[in-house]
Formats: sequence, structure tokens, C-alpha cells
Amino acid sequence: MNQTPYIGRFAPSPTGDLHLGTLIAAVASYLQARSQDGQWLLRIEDVDTLREVEGASDNILKILDFYGFEWEGTEVYQSQRTELYEEALEQLTQAELTFPCTCSRKLLRQTANELNGIYPGTCRSRAFPFHHEHAIRARVDGQTIAFEDAVMGNYKQHLANECGDFVIRRRDGLFAYQLAVVVDDELQGVTEVVRGADLLDSTPRQIFLQRALGYRQPNYLHVPLLLEPDGRKLSKSEGAVKLRRDNAAVNLHAALAHLGQQPPAELAHTGIDDIWQWALDNWYIAKIPRHN
Repeated sequence: MNQTPYIGRFAPSPTGDLHLGTLIAAVASYLQARSQDGQWLLRIEDVDTLREVEGASDNILKILDFYGFEWEGTEVYQSQRTELYEEALEQLTQAELTFPCTCSRKLLRQTANELNGIYPGTCRSRAFPFHHEHAIRARVDGQTIAFEDAVMGNYKQHLANECGDFVIRRRDGLFAYQLAVVVDDELQGVTEVVRGADLLDSTPRQIFLQRALGYRQPNYLHVPLLLEPDGRKLSKSEGAVKLRRDNAAVNLHAALAHLGQQPPAELAHTGIDDIWQWALDNWYIAKIPRHN
């Protein structure tokens, strides 16, 4: 029996410079692909053009190249794939799995506390065509979606009770992450998604869309986040220190340590090529901790 070739990907958003938290996800996805003689693709998730920082995409490519990452083919930009997302949206609409939503953020904030942030279904009875400015939501059902994560184990979510109908195209016409990432992973043939644990609870929504569109479901591996001392996720918006060239070896060593790979201390003082060779020879996903 022929085994499906492994295809992985790293998909940063150009909303700022890469930092150690994003490096951890990049290292995990890269090693997982290379350890299986697979392909590693690079996708720039710039679908939210309003949050994009000028020059960030080029800076991401340069720092990844300097840190020794090698990706197959040319990087893909979500901002150039709008037609593909439109086609998927039309398929969902034809299946009556979408509806127009005019709920303002203010209205949603008012109900958030009562419903734990779950969409209250205000516009669920609306149908297309609809001639007022609106977002588009996916209409979820009462199913519980479960999957087995390679690190986090079994994870399940009852979409209606824990999420509600979710936005797939925003009021301003930009496509939401949930739909764009599903379309891209399918069309790029991604067989396993390796990313940070902050996206674990997004996965059931993405599986819901995969099933609705007739797509294959990739495997998933979510790695623990790098946290601030107070327990918050390290993020660009909080001023996380960007990756530099002069401490690349130290940062790669720190990423491997966070991933539970137990790199020897002296490895942080060697060359980048030596670090990657050691990492490939000693990569075991069973060592990745579930929690920080």
C-alpha cells in the first residue's frame, strides 16, 4: 500500500516580526516534516490586510532563511487567493450552511457575558439574497466534533453549545481565518497541521468546514505555548522580542528545549547547521509536553 507523502506547513501572519513563540511552532512543524522525509511549505496568512505591518512578510522570509529553514516551492500569500475562498463560500451557501449576519460588535458584547461569548443566533433565520451590509456566518448543528491530537490527546467540542455559528466572511468583505486556512490546507495537500495550542479550540470549527466542503481531514499536532510570567501567551501585540540574527543558535536551542527535546547545553554555542542535524537525529514528538 502506498502511503500518502507527508506535507506540512508553517503559516505566520505578517502582523509583526517573528518572536520565540512563533519560532517554536516553526521548529516543530519543520522537524515533523523533515523527520518523515516530507515537504514543508510556507504560507503567509495575510488575509487580514488591515492588520498587516508593512515589510513584515519580507522580514519573516529573511529571518526564516537565516535560521536555516528550507521550504519547498514558492511561498503562498492568502491575499492572492480570494477567488478560492469565494468558491468555497458559494459551495457552503448552496448547501444552506451559511446566513447573513448584521449583528454589531456592541450587540455581541452585550450578550457575551450571558452566553459565555457564544453567538446568540440573532440572524440565523435570515436568508440570501440579502441586500444590506453583513457578515456571513457558518450555520453549525448539534454535533460534537472530536479528534485525536498527536500531543494534546483527545479533544472534542460541541459546536452549538461551545462556539455557536461562527463568522467565515467579515462585514468588511475579508475572509475569516477559519475558512481561509481550511481551503489552503486542502488545496496544498497538507497532511498534518502543526501549530500552537492557542489554535486547538479552532480545530473543531475547521473540521466542521472540511466535512461540509468534502475535504480530507489532516492530522493535528498542537504544541504548548510560550507564556509570559503572568501566564499570558507571548504575542506580538504585547511587545514580544523579535528574533535576531546574532542569537539564532541560542533561540533554536531554546525552542528545542521548550519542545521537550532536551538539547545539550553546548549545542547553543555551535553553528545552526549542527543544531538542525542534532534536532533531526533526536526529534521525538513523545517528548513534547502537553503543558508549559
